[in-house]
Amino acid sequence: MLRAALVAGETSGDLLAGLLLDGMRQRWSALQCVGIGGPQMAARGFQAWWEHDKLAVHGFGWEVLRRYREIVGIRRQLKQRLLQQRPDVFIGVDAPDFNLDLEADLRAQGIPTVHFVCPSIWAWRPERIEKIRRACDHVLCLFPFEPALLAQHGVAATYVGHPLAQVIPLQPDQAAARAQLGFEATVPVVAVLPGSRESEIQHLAGVFMQAVALIGNAQPDTQFILPALPALRTRIEALARAAGVADRLRILDGQSHTALAACDVSLMASGTATLEAALFKRPMVIAYRMGAVSWQIMRRKKLQPWVGLPNILCQQFVVPEFLQDAATPQALANAVLEWLRAPQHAPDRLLHLRQRFDQLHLQLRCDTPQRAAHAIAEVLHAAV
Repeated sequence: MLRAALVAGETSGDLLAGLLLDGMRQRWSALQCVGIGGPQMAARGFQAWWEHDKLAVHGFGWEVLRRYREIVGIRRQLKQRLLQQRPDVFIGVDAPDFNLDLEADLRAQGIPTVHFVCPSIWAWRPERIEKIRRACDHVLCLFPFEPALLAQHGVAATYVGHPLAQVIPLQPDQAAARAQLGFEATVPVVAVLPGSRESEIQHLAGVFMQAVALIGNAQPDTQFILPALPALRTRIEALARAAGVADRLRILDGQSHTALAACDVSLMASGTATLEAALFKRPMVIAYRMGAVSWQIMRRKKLQPWVGLPNILCQQFVVPEFLQDAATPQALANAVLEWLRAPQHAPDRLLHLRQRFDQLHLQLRCDTPQRAAHAIAEVLHAAV
């Protein structure tokens, strides 16, 4: 029997960890997994000592400080419990601010550690490389350029592909998704994804609602859908009412992939969802806002001109980004309307984007669960 401990924070980490567990169960049928996780992991037999949303924190200022004591307390309790029960391997799934310190402590006590998702040292916070080297026996990388970068700093790593590229079909069925949601084939549909963190809803959702109002006024036949986490639905509904768009915005319980498959354009917060939209071959408008202190710190640490994953991976602005003060309702609405009108006014732009996203999809498409499980087996073999 393999005894593994995992920690995944937020919705995206839960999804990645769930797919990882698929590969691990295929390799080790008698697998016992405990730690911090969400519903995707629980569906694969994971025993959560704490729920994953306990780690859903964002920013540098008050957003983090107000939760600092609780999170540090969870990490301390988790470390003590793991040192007592000593799993065969610890796997931190993303959440580097939480996981890397924990991994360093566990590794120092002889527990093999794997980190799934290379922290984006190529985008910002390059100082993290020293912490990664101290904390991780091995890093599982989602993007093909990352293992060579880590190797330059003496960190063992394996490119495992991005699991979403395997899950999302190469040719998404827009008609089926629209039929599932009850939309006609020809109606313009905009998917609105303001993020899955409370702080993102605080800073972005209201702006997105105002943009929805402007888009709807400019193109009245447009339909809007917003896939929401149940815990955030009440707050999102209140923001929609305040912006006067409650009657034209359909809020879904989750179903983000269905929404992305069905839409013509997405308006979204920077994050994993932008890569999902690219894999669904959908044009998008990326935005991000945060607290003033957090923004000033991030600006100083940023290494590349892009923040959206599609732009970073393509190394150019293939889709527009609007950050902080630039993310105004009017700017977002104008950018969305440009994409909605592209089939008539800029078909070559739309065709080029879809071709680029096709190439990206093929590049990222691997059997991630199997590759990741194999790399974990190698770490366990080396630890014997």
